Amino acid sequence: MWFFDPYYFIFMLPAILLMLLAQWYVSSTYRRWSRVPLRQGLSGAEVVEHLMRITGLRVRVEMVQGRLTDHYDPLSRTLRLSPGVYHGRSVAAAAVAAHEFGHALQHQSGYLPLHLRTLMVPAVNFGSQLGWWFIILGLILRVTSVAWLGVLLFSLGAVFAFITLPVEFNASSRAMQVLQRSGIVVAQDEARGVRQVLTAAALTYVAALITAVLQVLYFAFLVRRRD
Repeated sequence: MWFFDPYYFIFMLPAILLMLLAQWYVSSTYRRWSRVPLRQGLSGAEVVEHLMRITGLRVRVEMVQGRLTDHYDPLSRTLRLSPGVYHGRSVAAAAVAAHEFGHALQHQSGYLPLHLRTLMVPAVNFGSQLGWWFIILGLILRVTSVAWLGVLLFSLGAVFAFITLPVEFNASSRAMQVLQRSGIVVAQDEARGVRQVLTAAALTYVAALITAVLQVLYFAFLVRRRD
């Protein structure tokens, strides 16, 4: 099994370290700007309500349990905010809420990468669950075509991570623009804080892409070595 294979750690150690660093950075950046009150005094939920009024876009806003579990569901057109963002009246809460609203704006405008990402979810779930079983089966039976099929299925996760990058960066760009245009963020230090929070969050998606690519490369190396 690959988790006893030293080559696995050679491939994955850089990704693991990068992911840990990205998670630490987003957590510390969010924590720092969570302590800085938003001058307008709006909570994350109120930021979304304000943005809906000025853009004319209506979405459902719900609270979801957890920390930094915020997301936009395009199927139900629902924006879900974690308690710290939903109730928080900080620069960080405004940044995260506006970022998720940015996804709703993408949905409204028919932003193609968001649509592609949504369509890929079932295939990615299928590939991530069954891909490595095909790899194991192919290696055990010495049928490399089955193993390569597993690699192909598993690589859907890397494609998904790649498509996610422009979706997240574009949502952050929309968030920054709409926050400033709406007058929610007016001071330079608030704008700097929003950018730092959004940049930190984006780095986690970069790390996720690198991790997914390195996993695929390892599996391809494993199958090629047994070929």
